[in-house]
Amino acid sequence: MNVIDLFSGCGGFSKGFLDENFRILGAIENFKPVVKTYLYNIKAPVWMDDIKRIPPKAFDEFIKNEKVDVIIGSPPCEPFTKANKLIKDNPLDRLYKDKVGRLVLYYIDYVNYFTQKNDDLIFVMENVPQIKEIKDELKKLFGDIGHKVYFNILRAEDYGNPSKRARMFISNIKLKPKKVNEIVVVEEALKDIPKDAKNHEIKKLSKEKVEMISKLKWGEALYRYRGKKKLMFNWYKLHPKKLAPTVKGRSRFIHPYEDRLLTVREQARLMSYPDDFVFFGGRDVQYNQIGESVPPILSSVIAGEVKKRL
Repeated sequence: MNVIDLFSGCGGFSKGFLDENFRILGAIENFKPVVKTYLYNIKAPVWMDDIKRIPPKAFDEFIKNEKVDVIIGSPPCEPFTKANKLIKDNPLDRLYKDKVGRLVLYYIDYVNYFTQKNDDLIFVMENVPQIKEIKDELKKLFGDIGHKVYFNILRAEDYGNPSKRARMFISNIKLKPKKVNEIVVVEEALKDIPKDAKNHEIKKLSKEKVEMISKLKWGEALYRYRGKKKLMFNWYKLHPKKLAPTVKGRSRFIHPYEDRLLTVREQARLMSYPDDFVFFGGRDVQYNQIGESVPPILSSVIAGEVKKRL
């Protein structure tokens, strides 16, 4: 069962499929440190470039014209999320007039190309739930290339992820995986990290910062910023007995028991990454990779649902 991953990021989406014994034929990602992370952990070839410069036929040749059974991918969510205060007011403008939002159209082009080679192709595209505001347009675009689409909102915490994360998975099959009963809270997720684990260096803070965060109670944040319609928080002090809030690219969390930020490895634990999944690039780039990815525990569940249909 062969998979290609578009807008692959560090490989969280691919990781779940790999764990379910899918074969990753190749991926597309345009940021060098992120590509290094993907290559190290997923061990599949990556075409490092902007997808706008990679016609589907050229990528088909890159993967040696092998049969593609599944297309996954996560076009950037910034044009569609209300956390972005610059989001365009007209939902369709987010798709057609925002140059980043238009990347969704390239994903659809790839689905169209590979559908013509395999009628049984399955695709799963991840984005934020707010993309439902262009639901009718996406139905039309996928319908024009022969696909009925389903809009599946899945919550990662329903499948054992230690942080909250609601995401839309747009696919040509229904995704209704069985939820698990166990909730993994912060202190459970952070325990027993080996001292020599990769990406586990503690960031040194100024005395002033340490003093400021020492005064925070669980559930309080040091910084606030304005999204499109609501107040957002950062440097949030985690409650040890609860789920962590949604991990975003710019998210930084304060340890529940220590006056410091979480390490990259601890942040990765909140997104269900195993300790042998290594992140490359500068520290901020590493945090961003985690916050912009699909938690492997959720992608594994999705892969299991796809497997049932192949």
